Amino acid sequence: MSIFEAIILGAVQGLTEFLPVSSSGHLVLLQNIFRISDSVLLFDTMVHVGTLFAVFVVLWQDIWHILRRPFQPLTFYLILATIPAVVVALIFKEQIEKAFSSASFLGFAFLITSALLTISEFLSRHSGRLKTQETMNWLDAFTIGILQAVAIIPGVSRSGSTLSGALSCKLDRDFGARFSFLLSIPAILGALILQIKDITSGQAPESIPLPLIAAGTVTAALIGFFAVKLMLRIVRESSLLGFALYTAVLGALVLLDQYVTHLFF
Repeated sequence: MSIFEAIILGAVQGLTEFLPVSSSGHLVLLQNIFRISDSVLLFDTMVHVGTLFAVFVVLWQDIWHILRRPFQPLTFYLILATIPAVVVALIFKEQIEKAFSSASFLGFAFLITSALLTISEFLSRHSGRLKTQETMNWLDAFTIGILQAVAIIPGVSRSGSTLSGALSCKLDRDFGARFSFLLSIPAILGALILQIKDITSGQAPESIPLPLIAAGTVTAALIGFFAVKLMLRIVRESSLLGFALYTAVLGALVLLDQYVTHLFF
């Protein structure tokens, strides 16, 4: 991996972790395009640390509110929405790792993301009274959690899935977006714990130099900061259909390459 590739991968992670287009899918795609054969587990872990830092900076008021009053409904909803992904990750750990390494389902996964975004926008635009933080219920949280569990598949966007769940449950768009990004904190932390466990156990030797890892991490943090702020504004004021179109086209191109041209897969 070169310094250019490290910065590009960090930028893509920072941007796509919060835009509803799948960070894992884009990283797998770029690793195939760049023909990166190095062990990237530590690099992947650290760029996720960068995006986690971005969430803390942008949503510090929401996080501080939860820390000051931990025993509140919002805390319960975040925990409840996290459980399905934890269960799926623990039960299907080997299958998930194989999916990441093979990328065989990548094109279909991008299309799933596109379908989720399209359906949720339709449901949101044709909804009645929107729910706020005060009127949200446990079923809303669990539904969002189920969709986040689906996003463990590489190419299915975590933020896209949770945003789709929030909009489909008729949550207020601003609160739904903030809930989605707050939910990314335990999701990213959980992934980090699993990756760190593999690294410390010696199962994943790392061949990428530390300066390249640092470059990718800093880039992910900086780009992630602006991506969170941008996405909050887009959800409040605009539509997710542009992202649905993008992932649909990208999914079709990946499938075309996987089954016809074989340029990168």
